[in-house]
Amino acid sequence: MSSQPSESHGRVSPLMGLPTRFDALTCPASLNEGRLMIFSANLGFLWTDRPFLERLVAARSAGFTMVEFHDQAQQVGPEAVRDALGDLKVVGLNARMGETSGVAAMPGREAEARADIAEAIAAARTVGAGAIHVVSGLADDPDRHSRLAERLAEASAEAPELTFLVEPLCRQARPGYAVASVEEAAEVIRLAGVPNVKIMFDCYHVQRQSGDVLARFREHFDDIGHVQIAGGLTRQEPDRGELNYAFLLPAFVEAGYTGPIGCEYTPATTVEAGLSWRDAFTAPAGPPASL
Repeated sequence: MSSQPSESHGRVSPLMGLPTRFDALTCPASLNEGRLMIFSANLGFLWTDRPFLERLVAARSAGFTMVEFHDQAQQVGPEAVRDALGDLKVVGLNARMGETSGVAAMPGREAEARADIAEAIAAARTVGAGAIHVVSGLADDPDRHSRLAERLAEASAEAPELTFLVEPLCRQARPGYAVASVEEAAEVIRLAGVPNVKIMFDCYHVQRQSGDVLARFREHFDDIGHVQIAGGLTRQEPDRGELNYAFLLPAFVEAGYTGPIGCEYTPATTVEAGLSWRDAFTAPAGPPASL
């Protein structure tokens, strides 16, 4: 991978060190001025019916060139993942999740959080990931955001070449999670005060928690480091639910987003049977009026 961020459409790719032109999945024709839309298979959600290393094979066979995952690299061993990647590029991975979806914002778990982040940094460096999602954990005390910001600032100093991501998780999906909204994530970034801490903008969570997905994307654009998609409400394929990605994805590109689009959804049947939503973006005329 390139060690320097690439520039496209007037914006530096938000994931440090990851090129912005890997895939053959094009933007809609009206925006297709030599730019490419990149889709990344999230292997924490896709092909979960098989062992993790076999998911890498499945992603490659399905035409993905980029992958992302939860904390599986730490579980099976980063070296084993690196050796199984082949030509797949890793967008990012999570710090250890556990039963509480991380501990980085939880009181009394500071040493554990530091150890989890250090382990994730080592794993990311081994597999060539550009980003780490520092999972916050369950906390509702008033200091949770400053506590998380401290861990992120420490991580930034330890690994300035990586992007560290804060993802808001909606209350419906993860009650009690320390960061529920894009606005809360933006506050954590402000408190961390370092340039390589960004928002993981998962459209499913944003829509369920707050709505106004595009308006929030535009408002917080400078703080967004990665985008993930799933069907609105259903969390199945992106063409099954309330969110119209034929509208949203071109709008994200028009706003200047050049990074990968993470596919973090639960397939209705098999992954392969549901990939027509992705294939629609490869058509010369772009996606249909609605997906």
